[in-house]
Amino acid sequence: MLAEDLTRSLLDTLERPDLRTIAGPLDIRLESTLPIPFRVADTRIRLGRPTLDHPELAATILRHAIELGRLRHDTPEIDAPLAVFTAARIAALFHDLDANPAPAPTLPWLAPLRQDTPPDPETLARLWPLLAAALPDASISIDTETLSRRLARAWPHLGPTESLMAEGGDARLKVDPQTGLNRYGCSHRPRPWAITFASSTASSLSERGFGGAENARRTMVAALLHDTPPDDARQNIVQAARRGIARCYSLDNPEQVLLAASGTDCELAVLAIAASHADGRPITNILVAPDETGSGVPLAAAGRHFAADAANGHSVGKGQLIDGFPQDTRLIGIPIRQDDGTPRSLAEIDAECIASIAQEIAQGRHVVLHQLDMSKTGLIGPSAACLHTLQARHAHHLDIVVDACQARLEPTRIRDMVARGIMVMITGSKFFTGPPFCGAVLLPPAIVTQLAHATLPAGLRAYAHRGEWPRLHPNHPLDDGANLGLALRWHAALAEMNALAACPPDHIRTTLQRFLDAGRTAIDNHPDLTLLEPPKLDRPPIDGRPVWDDVPTILSFLIRDPHQPHQPLELEDARRLHRWLNADLSPWLAGDCAARLCHLGQPVPVNTPELGPDRLAGALRLCAGARLVSGEPSHAGLNHEARLTRELADAQQTLQKIALIREHWDRLHSIDPVPHYAPVNPERKLS
Repeated sequence: MLAEDLTRSLLDTLERPDLRTIAGPLDIRLESTLPIPFRVADTRIRLGRPTLDHPELAATILRHAIELGRLRHDTPEIDAPLAVFTAARIAALFHDLDANPAPAPTLPWLAPLRQDTPPDPETLARLWPLLAAALPDASISIDTETLSRRLARAWPHLGPTESLMAEGGDARLKVDPQTGLNRYGCSHRPRPWAITFASSTASSLSERGFGGAENARRTMVAALLHDTPPDDARQNIVQAARRGIARCYSLDNPEQVLLAASGTDCELAVLAIAASHADGRPITNILVAPDETGSGVPLAAAGRHFAADAANGHSVGKGQLIDGFPQDTRLIGIPIRQDDGTPRSLAEIDAECIASIAQEIAQGRHVVLHQLDMSKTGLIGPSAACLHTLQARHAHHLDIVVDACQARLEPTRIRDMVARGIMVMITGSKFFTGPPFCGAVLLPPAIVTQLAHATLPAGLRAYAHRGEWPRLHPNHPLDDGANLGLALRWHAALAEMNALAACPPDHIRTTLQRFLDAGRTAIDNHPDLTLLEPPKLDRPPIDGRPVWDDVPTILSFLIRDPHQPHQPLELEDARRLHRWLNADLSPWLAGDCAARLCHLGQPVPVNTPELGPDRLAGALRLCAGARLVSGEPSHAGLNHEARLTRELADAQQTLQKIALIREHWDRLHSIDPVPHYAPVNPERKLS
């Protein structure tokens, strides 16, 4: 490889959005005469000759240098040997995460420091001269026995932010090393070259979100290196997330925030809370549009394991009753669409909810009613007026919970619901574009008080820790500790939530309205697409001011089948198209849009007259998220108008790529391209 190619490779590494975000204030330059990988002094990092000679290790070397540089800059009081081995441990785990296929290690410290067990004193003594060379004073002596003990306490809690965020959920969070993406088709690293309108499902992090999680991780590492007990260091990050969510929703007390790994985990928490104050009555759980919420929600709503693995790492039996949950829970589903796929009226949904609740209460049951706000395709039910009526009529026999996991509601409106005694389920991973698997239940004060005396199901310990819940009865079943991955994901989401909160409401509304108008026009004008008309959202003004949550932000549409144009793509084919959109197709197809990575909301199954009652179409979703308003750091230098114009052009290009895929359907079907974190050719990265 020519020298200029090596330099270009190194520059590509230096420009990586994840490494650039982590580097912060550090000044990083190349010093080709330096014979060691790097040297750190104050805020300066100088990369040496080995970085040029081994481009396959450049990212690992740079990550190592940045981690050590930040530790020395941010926490200069930390002993140098402790900082050096901490930085190297994190870089070793980053190497395994980043390099695929991993090259044969040429850094001798990689293998011993990637192990689950910390190095013994002899290994520390052997590695110290190699690692200490990065410091200005490489002659520092070390007490290996003391260093080994201190590292042992922190060792299990050290790792790169992007790998820690993949913990504390289920298998859907795990990143495929072959693609760099999880099962949602997104990454815990910034992916600014991808076109992203996927906020109804899950989004890759922006640099802002990644930075929010990284700051929280760095705070925890500093606490660990100051000998804070590991459980306390992790717990501090969890409590900071709860406080941040409480501030965003103007809640009086962070005890009103119950963290859960996902919206489906929220469902388990709600059922446990309802059962704790039902006075022995059996529970009836009424779900609106269970087919348009999370796939595991019906199981969780019945108190059953909804996956093969739980958030705390337990292997569980999917579909089995969770220990301690009532086995006589009755599930009632209220459809939100007619048999032909058209939306039902709110009046119909309200009437069915009212009748079902009256019937269940008459049978001596305690009812949990879910208002869905909103479904995967943007529908809502029952109405707010219906909730008011039911709450007044059945106060002691009814719990109302609003499934606002899409989070497409003004925070003030959610605060008012909680003040009226309604539980609200939210996530930071939909509209706010945080990483997947960050859920929470916002609790009315009366429920917080009641939980201090409640009995909870023993099986909840597979899904939650004590610190993620409000204060509980001393005999609660939850284990101590904290779900660090969940907390870091929330810190990423909070960075986006705070950025949106800084925008004036009229600016938010205008931006979302422009997205709605442009997206609707683009889909209507596309010959291969059929828009599923978004519902009118009846959101009254708040304190006399205009609101932004009355603007639909999910545009669902069907795609004409390339072989049978009179009917829409069926669900499985829509899923294929969704994957291919997120893949670089330029090795096989020509055209500017072929290389663009386009991530939309996952297909939703819907009935259509063309396919009849026995076959389901797949509706893709073009969605506005909070970043459409607040902008992404990768857009720095563009004013709002220029940035929004480019975003809307990206939406158009996504629709053009759909047309390209339809045109070459058979060829792509035989190839079945796979999405990747970045384009096949790095030069095609567009931001």
